[in-house]
Formats: sequence, structure tokens, C-alpha cells
Amino acid sequence: MQEVSNKYAVGIDIGTTTVRCVVGHIDGTTGVPTIVGVGVAPNTGMRKGNVVNLAGPAQAIDDALGEAERMSGYQVDAATISINGSHILSTHADGMIAVGSANHEIVEEDIMRIEEVATLGKVPANREILDVIPHAYKLDGQDSIKNPVGMTGTRLEIDAHVVSVLTPNLLNLQKSLESAKVTTHSIIVAGVAAARAVLSESQVENGVVLIDIGGATTNIAIYEEGDLQFTAVIPIGGINITNDLAIGLKIDQEVAEKVKIEHASAVFRGNSSGVSLEHDGEIISFSTSDIDEIVEARLEEIFEAINKELTRAGRAGKLPSGVVLTGGSAKLKGISEYTKESLGLAARVGKATGFGGVADDIDKPQFASAVGLMLIDSETAIGQLGTKKFSGKNAISGGANVLSKIFNRFRP
Repeated sequence: MQEVSNKYAVGIDIGTTTVRCVVGHIDGTTGVPTIVGVGVAPNTGMRKGNVVNLAGPAQAIDDALGEAERMSGYQVDAATISINGSHILSTHADGMIAVGSANHEIVEEDIMRIEEVATLGKVPANREILDVIPHAYKLDGQDSIKNPVGMTGTRLEIDAHVVSVLTPNLLNLQKSLESAKVTTHSIIVAGVAAARAVLSESQVENGVVLIDIGGATTNIAIYEEGDLQFTAVIPIGGINITNDLAIGLKIDQEVAEKVKIEHASAVFRGNSSGVSLEHDGEIISFSTSDIDEIVEARLEEIFEAINKELTRAGRAGKLPSGVVLTGGSAKLKGISEYTKESLGLAARVGKATGFGGVADDIDKPQFASAVGLMLIDSETAIGQLGTKKFSGKNAISGGANVLSKIFNRFRP
């Protein structure tokens, strides 16, 4: 196998139940990545997005990478990675500095300095800042400046959004990656990665919420005026629906998963027709009303929690571009209609774009995060940092530096 060069981009979505890897080849002319490798492996050793057994995720990462390597013909040794879990915290920050240069021209060092000032004391000591997204700068009283570099002034202020994660959770994720011999380019919140793959510039500008319903967690990412405004992770997902079906219908989990995929509906069907499936040579029958009652109860809990986060962010019922759904549970029949009714917003299932090539299931909602990670990795590879509005520059460029800093601090 050949060594992966900077002409290749790799995204690894480390989910609680499944690890997905996407490898893209970057076209030297257009810069658009073409998907050349995809790998999927079941994951163990994680609970609600957090590593609880290092060996499980390490093996799943290795298996998914191996599959993607065989398909692409290239050896993967570095990637952009997702992080998940309810420990992810969204915080507002602001700050002010005096411009340091002799001619009072704003330079990149001033931007780094004001971000440091803005976040000082805003994030607890046991957390690491993953991303700082500047919403606006103010220079000598002039508001709503998006990029002050090159401008002249004496007093610079910032209004920003900060995403932070618990340090132990980040370290444990990195240890699993080290066991799989993968170097980290960047660490991105799973919902933010999914947003990169499925949201359009107009949606991000007008106001939209990305809801990624994964196996054990549900990611929420709110965008408005071109920037990430709020992110949160709810520790409930599709596996909870499967478990409820297993208990309520008195069947094992494998059968319950088949029932969910083949026969469940997010919208109550109002009838009691029978459905059946074959398992181990046996035909098992169920009532649609029993299935609907179980699914509805769990969806109600998930969407009540989502609405609570939207209310906390001040965006409940106030996003013109509505809801875009991703994640494995976005395949649930009628989920768009249920979301529209539950949240009072337009809703649709997202489809990943921005790449070339054809691979099985790559446009399905469960691959949105992995594709988004690959797209972010491709921007890093071709030197387009800061050109996209889907996340702050630290989310793209800061992951490796953050991890290096943490490991140096904890290294004996």
C-alpha cells in the first residue's frame, strides 16, 4: 500500500455503536474530494459517546480503517476525528484588548490574544477548549466586524462562542486512536461535522438546527448569521428505541432492531394491522399499534429534550430554515413529519454533498458526520482553513495542538 499524502483526506466518526471511516482523494484542480474508501465496524467499549474501555474503540477504529484502506488502496495514518457525549459544553465569551502594534494595525497575533482573553476564566480547569467561533468583533466602537485583520484601531472587542470538552474524555479518545496508530489532525464535535456535510450556506446564514440522532446520543447544532451559535449533546439515541421495543414486545435485541428498521414509524398509524418478519427460520408477528406506542413514547422523550435545548438557546420555533435531520435514526419512517409537528419547524432528512465518487450508502444520514469530517480534513490538506463558515478555525486547525498541550501537561 502507498502512504497517504496530503492529497488525501480522512474522516473517522467514532460513534457509540458504530465507527465509520471515509477516505477522499483531493482533486488538484478543483479541490473537491472524491470518495475512494469507506469502512464500517461495530463499536464496543463506549457508553453514550464516552470511552469506557480503551480496547473496544481501538479495535473498531482499526477494523473500519482496514476496510477503507483495502477499498482505497492507501494506508491511513492520520485523520480528522469526531468527539461526542453530553460533556460537550457550549459557552458565550467576550473580551477586549488594546491593539499592540506600533501602527495600530490588527494582525493574527491580536486575534489569538483576544480569544485567549475572552476565554480566560470562562472554562473550568478540567475542560479543554475545542473551538472558539467569533460571532463579531468591535473595533473602536464599530460593530459587526467579521474579520478585523488588516484594519486599524486601538481597542478591539470580541463576541464569541466557545465549545469545550472534559479533558479526561478527550484523553481517553486519543488513547484509543493511539492504540489504532492514528494521528489526529483535528477533533470536531460530531454534530458540527454532520452540519458541514449537509447544510447549505443559505441555511447557515438564515438560521437552522442540525439534529443528529445517533445510536446512543443526539447532537444539536444551531447555526445563524453564518456561524455556529449553540451546540449540545443529549444522552439518548436510537439504541434506546431498540431497547424499548425489545422489552415491550418481549423479543431479543437483534429482532427489535429489525422491527425498528423494517416496521417502526415515527408517526402513529392509528391502526392495529399485523406485521411479521423472519428470524432464525421462525416467523414472528407483531401489531403495528404496539410498535407505534413504544416508539412514540421514546421519541416524545427525545424531542422534549431537544426542545428544551432549543429553548435554552433562545431559538425554539424561531429558525427560518427549520430542522435538518441526520444520524442512523433519521431513517425512521415519518421522522420528518414527527419533527415538524413536535418542534413547530420545517424539517427534512439531510443528504451529504460537496464530494465526488460513488460508494454504497454514503449519502445515507448515518454517514453525514464521517463525510463532514472528511470534508473538513480536505480543507486542512489544501490550505483552506477559515474559508468555511460551518465551524470556527480552531475546530479545524486546533485539534492536534490542543492534544499536544494536554499530553505535555499530564505526561510524567
